Amino acid sequence: MKHLSIVLFTFIQLCVMGCASTPQVSTHSDLLFNDSAFSGFENVKIETEEEIFALDKPAIEFVRKVLNAADDPVDQMESLVRNIFDRSEFNLLYMGNANTTAMQTFNNRAANCLSMSIMTYALAREAGFLVRFQDIKIPEYWTRRDGYSLLNGHINLRILPRDRGNVVQLLAKGYEVDFDPQSERAHFEREFVDKATVVAMFYNNKGADALVSEDYTRAYAYFKRAIELAPQFDSALVNMGILYRIGEQYDYAKAVYNQALSLNSENLTAWENLAYLYEATGEQAQAQAIRERVERRREDNPFYHFILGEQELEEGNLELALKHYRDALKLDKSKHEIYFGLAKTYYQMGDINRSQMYFKRAMSRSRNGQDQERYQGKLDLLTKRNNESI
Repeated sequence: MKHLSIVLFTFIQLCVMGCASTPQVSTHSDLLFNDSAFSGFENVKIETEEEIFALDKPAIEFVRKVLNAADDPVDQMESLVRNIFDRSEFNLLYMGNANTTAMQTFNNRAANCLSMSIMTYALAREAGFLVRFQDIKIPEYWTRRDGYSLLNGHINLRILPRDRGNVVQLLAKGYEVDFDPQSERAHFEREFVDKATVVAMFYNNKGADALVSEDYTRAYAYFKRAIELAPQFDSALVNMGILYRIGEQYDYAKAVYNQALSLNSENLTAWENLAYLYEATGEQAQAQAIRERVERRREDNPFYHFILGEQELEEGNLELALKHYRDALKLDKSKHEIYFGLAKTYYQMGDINRSQMYFKRAMSRSRNGQDQERYQGKLDLLTKRNNESI
């Protein structure tokens, strides 16, 4: 198991309306950046803000077609949102690691929520609407990929009709556009974030992809650009610290973790990774003290227990995996991922009947068509194997 908790904004994450301005901080680049350890990083091609939000001719024609179908700005806005969500016309697929520009998302028809939000922002701006990104303050939510725990953030969009000259709109009707395929986020706090921070999130995701792929020079290039662009964005600092720790650049790792915590003392992922750093440098007492404090804070989060189950399952500790999944289920019986974890574990234990039962429960609780199809495929396979063994 790789003791790394990477911060990744796979679900759209950013912003709500009218919050205080982002604090300005000094990054002390001589402490945060170690260019000499990543030779060639400056040759990595990094997308510019213009490239990230640019649209090609087919995308612009898509917007024009939507606008021509209605005269009223509110109707046009509704039509744009409806057409973006209309899979029969747009056929967008959800892919957690598809970190793509607006143009790539439009043409590839596959994206994660951050990329889909970037694309929707670009389309809505092309249509002349007012658009803001919103950061949704969700509880810690992890997924697993290639042996890493990835902490997912969430952003969505607020779209408002464009101004109509001297027409005064006493009540401007707007839309909150959210691509989370799992659940409603209505009750969570929102905070507006600026476009530069969204670009930094895009760079952070690209860097996380490179880190997981062990392309450390590319990861450094993207993390550095994210930090330079949005010094207050603590998630990129945490990921840079992970990169330094992998390379045993412990002083740099400690510096960026401390910088992240100076910006957000409640960043449990930063604390957790600092504990792993202390452990790596032989400072066991400090590591244990931090870890115990973090675990107490996470005890009531079902996804904390879920990710522990995922880690134990990867290591083949099936009884421990079951315990953690059951602990997660006690806290939240609505999450399909937890039932999926139980189904996988019982399958590895050879208990096909229970595995089928939990696959069915996972499928019934998922709102995403792709997940439902995946669970149905596994159920069909299990049924076939059961029938062959009878």
